[in-house]
Amino acid sequence: MRDFGYARATDVAATVATLDHGNATVIAGGTELLNWLRLGISEDDNVLDIGAVDELHGITRRGDELFIGALTTLNDLAAHPAVDNGAAALASACRQAASAQIRNRATLGGNVLQRTRCPYFRAEAPLPWACNKRVPGSGCSALTGHHERQAIFGWTEQCVAVQPSDPAVALAALDAQVDVTGPAGTRSIAMTEFHLTQEEAAAQGDPLREHRLEPAELITGYRLTLCPEEGQAYVKVRERASYEYAIVSAAATVRSEAGVIRAARVALGSVAQKPWRLTDIEPQLVGLTLDRAVLMPVLTRAMAAAKPLPNNGFKIVLAARAAVRALLIAGGTP
Repeated sequence: MRDFGYARATDVAATVATLDHGNATVIAGGTELLNWLRLGISEDDNVLDIGAVDELHGITRRGDELFIGALTTLNDLAAHPAVDNGAAALASACRQAASAQIRNRATLGGNVLQRTRCPYFRAEAPLPWACNKRVPGSGCSALTGHHERQAIFGWTEQCVAVQPSDPAVALAALDAQVDVTGPAGTRSIAMTEFHLTQEEAAAQGDPLREHRLEPAELITGYRLTLCPEEGQAYVKVRERASYEYAIVSAAATVRSEAGVIRAARVALGSVAQKPWRLTDIEPQLVGLTLDRAVLMPVLTRAMAAAKPLPNNGFKIVLAARAAVRALLIAGGTP
């Protein structure tokens, strides 16, 4: 661990000003940044603690809209009645993330911004292998190495990493908005557009960019619309029952009548460098009965655009089955 400066922010405006004028990185719950500093992933000389910024905390219901402050912890989210009753997929995703101890500290904003768990990226400096995210231009060892957990959508030869956040997948399925504040003012970004796949980043001329935050911008919170007649679910496929990142995951919302889907949204996790919304097939789900045999062919077609690596083609089947299971649970017929 190298030396670094430390300061505490008191409000959003001061935080943005500090980020805009100094070589600093933000610390919230501290469950991720300290690893970045230890491994050499973060090279900033100063850490800005935003834990005392009151306006970034808490959950507020405004009519049919729920606002969640960026510093709300995962455990507080999962235990909040408004989230559990009106955004069940998000509550479930929070409960299944990390361990109970980490969820007591980890914030929603930090979790959504966590970086890939790729072992080539997470190695301690100096790196014993190639990783373009750590050393641009060095190559991607995962392409020909261990890539069983890597992307099947949106990757390039620059990088095949996936975004590992559980809550991010639920937020994408819930059509959440991300509120951010920066030197240019405030704006909102759709959760489905917040992260970038490697292909999207390359098209913008920055192949290693992971999200749409601009320099010195800060996530202040998340907004989502509550829909009481909608069922929701989050399904996580992992190698062990707790404290494990997803191999694949799926979040779904369903509005149904007499076992027939009237509206549905589906997002997949751990298949790309962003939550992967299945927007193309969502209209095809309308009018279908909530039956595994009926839904499986549609979800299988949704995976046709996948381009698996040599050793992770199994993710195609797992993701389709996880999505069907999430739809059935959300529809009340698991």
